[in-house]
Amino acid sequence: MADMTVSTSALGPATRAARYRRCTDEPRWLRWTVTIVVLALLAVLVLIPLGSVFVEALRDGLAMAVESLGDRDAMAAIRLTLIVAAVAVPLNALFGVAAAWALTKFQWRGKAVLLTLIDLPFSVSPVVAGLCIILLFGANSSLGGWLVANGHPIVFAVPGIILATMFITFPFVARELVPLMTEQGKSEEEAALTLGASGWRMFFTVTLPNIKWALLYGVLLCNARAMGEFGAVAVVSGKIRGVTATMPIMIEMLYNEYLSVAAFSMAAVLTLLALVTLTLKTLLEWRYADQLAASGGRH
Repeated sequence: MADMTVSTSALGPATRAARYRRCTDEPRWLRWTVTIVVLALLAVLVLIPLGSVFVEALRDGLAMAVESLGDRDAMAAIRLTLIVAAVAVPLNALFGVAAAWALTKFQWRGKAVLLTLIDLPFSVSPVVAGLCIILLFGANSSLGGWLVANGHPIVFAVPGIILATMFITFPFVARELVPLMTEQGKSEEEAALTLGASGWRMFFTVTLPNIKWALLYGVLLCNARAMGEFGAVAVVSGKIRGVTATMPIMIEMLYNEYLSVAAFSMAAVLTLLALVTLTLKTLLEWRYADQLAASGGRH
């Protein structure tokens, strides 16, 4: 009887590919189904809600939306939000670099404890963080009472808002830097010291160029979170209109007063600020893609 077995070498490339499909290749219908489900969820959870914010803001026309943003209290809320971010973000960047340096360049007991403390704001409710600041710096505490008596209140004032924002956002920079600096090791710093470089010279010429992209990512994330923080700021600010009301707090106040156009107009501005941050991050990734890949930066 003739041998009916066909050698795989006799089959064409298309036939062999169809018969021996790689385990990572999924059927076309499955790929399309997963893609459609993901896009649908993205539209329902992100795109449609964001679009509705701008639709509601412009419901009575662009002129009305601009007029509501020109209100004195609205301008004060925008200005305060930018001031808080301008103070909190650089301070958190300095803390993040110092914490990442301590965790990755030195060997000492307690590193795990420090790492846990850095992650604490991720698990603690922002409202609890605000209450802790009130307990420490409120007028009923010893330190807070002394500060109020000397004309330097923390709670229900701008310093309290900055402290609350810093507490909520300080993990972002450190969490971007620690994995990268751990992967890079410390051989380059040791080589620089061997060649006679001082500590600051080593940092600015070796360490900082290696971590600049991760640092920038952390700063961008920290800035976006700082401008949108509500829970902790709402507790420590007292929600004083025109004085301690940031943009998120002002949005809530306007919405509770049934001033929908004004509330959504300010929400649109806050959304635009977040989109500007995301766009800047994307442009930097596109412009410096090769350098990001070389330095181990995120994509």
